[in-house]
Amino acid sequence: MKCLGEHWGLEFSQEEIAEARARNGLLSMELELSRLCNLRCIYCYAASGVPLEGELTLAEIHSAIDQAAALGARKIIILGGGEPLLYKDLFEVIDYIQARGLTADLFTNGMLITPEKARALYERKVAVVIKQNSRNPEVQDLLAGQPGAFAAIEKGLANLKAAGYPDEEHTLGIETIVCRQNYDELVDLWIWARKQGIIPYVEMMTLQGRATEHAELEVPMIEIKALFERLAYIDAEQFGNTWTPHPPLAASQCARHEYSCTVTAVGNVQPCPGVSVTAGNIRDNSLAEILHHSKPIQELRNIRKMIKGRCSECVFGEYCYGCRGHAYQVTGDYLAEDPLCWLDHKQV
Repeated sequence: MKCLGEHWGLEFSQEEIAEARARNGLLSMELELSRLCNLRCIYCYAASGVPLEGELTLAEIHSAIDQAAALGARKIIILGGGEPLLYKDLFEVIDYIQARGLTADLFTNGMLITPEKARALYERKVAVVIKQNSRNPEVQDLLAGQPGAFAAIEKGLANLKAAGYPDEEHTLGIETIVCRQNYDELVDLWIWARKQGIIPYVEMMTLQGRATEHAELEVPMIEIKALFERLAYIDAEQFGNTWTPHPPLAASQCARHEYSCTVTAVGNVQPCPGVSVTAGNIRDNSLAEILHHSKPIQELRNIRKMIKGRCSECVFGEYCYGCRGHAYQVTGDYLAEDPLCWLDHKQV
């Protein structure tokens, strides 16, 4: 899962990030509403499907938003830890976020986006990212774990477009994981998205949740490297976008650990969805206390000084620290070098 705005560069300036880090504050926060989901994606990091016992109440969600705003957050990213459009108070949450002066981003599988909901999102200028892994109905349905998923996603996209997405004030993206089943079509999917004005978020899969049960999804690092290099070439030649291919995101980078955190559906605070280490729970302590006292949060806020192995020597370290989720899920150490990175740290 990614933060909108990190395409081709950082979502916030280095100065803003440094300031947030210095005050133990936030610039954004990722928020799960529920693990309830209408799909059973075979790669899902959260193994979503049914609600967890003791999920946050609406009042507790409001409190989390209030605390994030008090810590300087400008944006709340509503995650697809489950499917947000199944949450009955979704638009009340969005309105509450915006009433606090924050922007709202929404990650959704898109299947439940009716014309009315598309218009409601457009009126609120919510940035929307649809989880779409294939333009092939059979492949999309296989990865989603449900027949008919492709057709329903297509309807959701069509409704967003009819409402006015995308335009200068209404960002529309697709989130796509790289796996064996869709590998051969990702170049065409990228070109299709670019021509539609849709931002393609193509990312490497983290080995957690249901992905650990499906070895057939995995793609060797050398093939992912070739894909990213091909996408970079096409992006430069056809669309004028220049970027260095490196994991875990094509045409993008992640610096969220320096200024963000994730609050799960039961109130646990984590550095990010990939680093599934609980730093505390907002029912037990304030978000400010958790950010200030949590070892994983503090270590990852200073990741560029604490990172280990090849990543600590990499010439790209000024703007990249690999994927902490990959490092944690593969090695058990969120400070370890990214084991799935192909970059040669000696490159110049």
